[in-house]
Amino acid sequence: MNDTLFGKIIRREIPATVVYENDDILGFKDIAPQAPVHVLFVPKGEVIPTLDDATPDQAGLLGRLMLAAAEYARREGLAKDGYRVVMNCRDHGGQTVYHVHLHLLAGAPLGHFGAA
Repeated sequence: MNDTLFGKIIRREIPATVVYENDDILGFKDIAPQAPVHVLFVPKGEVIPTLDDATPDQAGLLGRLMLAAAEYARREGLAKDGYRVVMNCRDHGGQTVYHVHLHLLAGAPLGHFGAA
């Protein structure tokens, strides 16, 4: 049973502004956006608490999270200018809900960290 905040959103027990959905993934607007566009992508069925808890068997699901974010960015016209995808892991990484998820941030220049 998934009793996290995201589980309640997936089950529609808590309202959210859903902007993307397929069989595996739900995308909804973050309630405390860190950019003009801030969408969270979460797996609907399987709950993985953190990225550190993921197993090789879950690689496909993690990949589908990334592809869902990219599909949404293209559909919404965000891909041309660019966007950032972030996954936080545990407390020091900034994770507050222990249900693995991606943040898609876009809509303005986001600055740089590190050289890439």
